[in-house]
Amino acid sequence: MKKMQRFHKKNIRWTLFALGMYALLFVLVQTGVINFYYESTFINIMINIIYAVGLNLILGVAGQFSLGHAGFIAIGSYSGAILGKMINGLPGLFAGMAVGVVISVIVAFLVGLPTLRLKGDYLAIATLGVAEIIRVAVTNMKITNGAAGISGIPLTNTWTITYIFLVVTTILILNYTFSSAGRATYGVLQDEIAAESMGVQVTKYKILAFVLGAATASIGGTLSATTLGAVTPGDFTFMKSIDVLIIVVFGGIGSFTGSFVAAVLLGIINLVLQPFGQLRMIIYAVALILIMIFRPGGLLGTWEFKLGNLKFSKKKEAKESGK
Repeated sequence: MKKMQRFHKKNIRWTLFALGMYALLFVLVQTGVINFYYESTFINIMINIIYAVGLNLILGVAGQFSLGHAGFIAIGSYSGAILGKMINGLPGLFAGMAVGVVISVIVAFLVGLPTLRLKGDYLAIATLGVAEIIRVAVTNMKITNGAAGISGIPLTNTWTITYIFLVVTTILILNYTFSSAGRATYGVLQDEIAAESMGVQVTKYKILAFVLGAATASIGGTLSATTLGAVTPGDFTFMKSIDVLIIVVFGGIGSFTGSFVAAVLLGIINLVLQPFGQLRMIIYAVALILIMIFRPGGLLGTWEFKLGNLKFSKKKEAKESGK
């Protein structure tokens, strides 16, 4: 009961914090400080955070090196695109998102059963193969319009909708991470053999984390499709998974706060380097290399921001306190 009360109070604190941030952003948008150009960048940053938080659960909490995120993003994007064109307005967006999440959960479960028994490079190759299978499938399906993709998708997404789903998905992931299931999952990361000897169902918790990460990736994919107005199979190659992985590693594997900070910083760097054209990719890569040389554990390592007492704490401490 005390644990439930702690979770309840924690969620209330974070919800109030999220509402305060929304009020600030609303004022900035309404006053023109965040104009249309900056708003599109802002939406993209929030979607990247959704991707990164989900992958960080898989990689940083469950310890599963997955390169299949692009496949689940593709499922969400195409579901949002198809149903967004069939159903007008926000109902189309939400219907596409719901269908994408259901499909992603089913695929993640079916894929997770055999592949999550693998480890290290073998798991990475297996999940990469799954992502490529999904990409090839959408390339050859009539309903997805093949290699040409889908254009003319209604632009129903807004920064407010994206912000709401960012808050919801983050709270969902954090509640799982700091729950008894999350601690069991983290135990698998620390020592799989010891966890199994203590009665932890290793495969079960690996699949739970994988399924949650896939669902959040699908949600982000739907938001992206209804923001850009077009999707093609080329948007979901191996490099899409790498882009998300860079955010997670850059911020610190296992640090959700780090994922937020990294996504914002990388988004700003991309924005600042826009005038340099193709040269910006070289500058971007050099900047990443230098940061990873001097901060090999990521910007925040395993540190997390705790709202209750406004401080940072190591992941181990956060796990023990449940805050």
